[in-house]
Amino acid sequence: MEFITDTIEKVSTLLVGQGLQIILLVIGFLIVSKIGKKVISSSLTKNVGAVSPGRMKTLEKMLQNVFSYVLFFVFIVMLLGIFNFDLAPLIAAAGVVGLAIGFGAQGLVSDVVTGFFLLLERQVEVDEYVTAGGYDGIVEEVGLRTTQIRSFDGTLNFVPNRNIAGVSNHSRGSMRALVDIGISYDDNIEEAMAVLQKVCDEFKENDDRFIDGPDVLGVQSFGSSDIVLRVLGKTENMKQWAVERDMRKRIKEALDEANIEIPYPHQVYIKKDNE
Repeated sequence: MEFITDTIEKVSTLLVGQGLQIILLVIGFLIVSKIGKKVISSSLTKNVGAVSPGRMKTLEKMLQNVFSYVLFFVFIVMLLGIFNFDLAPLIAAAGVVGLAIGFGAQGLVSDVVTGFFLLLERQVEVDEYVTAGGYDGIVEEVGLRTTQIRSFDGTLNFVPNRNIAGVSNHSRGSMRALVDIGISYDDNIEEAMAVLQKVCDEFKENDDRFIDGPDVLGVQSFGSSDIVLRVLGKTENMKQWAVERDMRKRIKEALDEANIEIPYPHQVYIKKDNE
């Protein structure tokens, strides 16, 4: 009877000791995780002048992810140590299992390799507008496994890096503001182009978003009911859409003032005699 009592007491003491160690390990894990991420952020902030803000955010997200993976691995190893597991056979078995998983998880390996080269070659960075993996939007995070792209409707897309066969980066250099305006076949082309050029000159003088132009290129095409004139200019990155909207509004007002018609489809209803 005394043996059973002593055994129960020893087991209880052992479980209490292990429970306390686990609690301390979890608390330490949370503290180190929080401090480590802050250290990474502050270290990159000190060097903000050496790299672009987008590059800094990209590196920050990537380093925090790597730090979290390493810290979680250390946490698991220490947790097993609390329960007195012999880690040597476990690590050897993990190597064999990892090799087997490697053959079966080639997609994951491809994700990591592709993500590494995305970061190394600086193909995309956080806050850039890109087309990648079939998605258009703003990059929110570039990781070793997935890239997060926020579409303009607000949808957050998690794109596996292996699906990014090619990247169209729309945020490098200046962008084009392109406006096509249709005029009637009955209107004078030279007069319409003069009105458009006057509007372009106004934007040149008063709108700092333009880097070059805008200017009237001339006749772009002939439609079924209109002659299409094209206006083109170079703007600061990500401002081309707002510029195009403002130009369309001002061009419409200028053409109305000059009594130049912008054609639109008409429907003619012919009433029959018996109606």
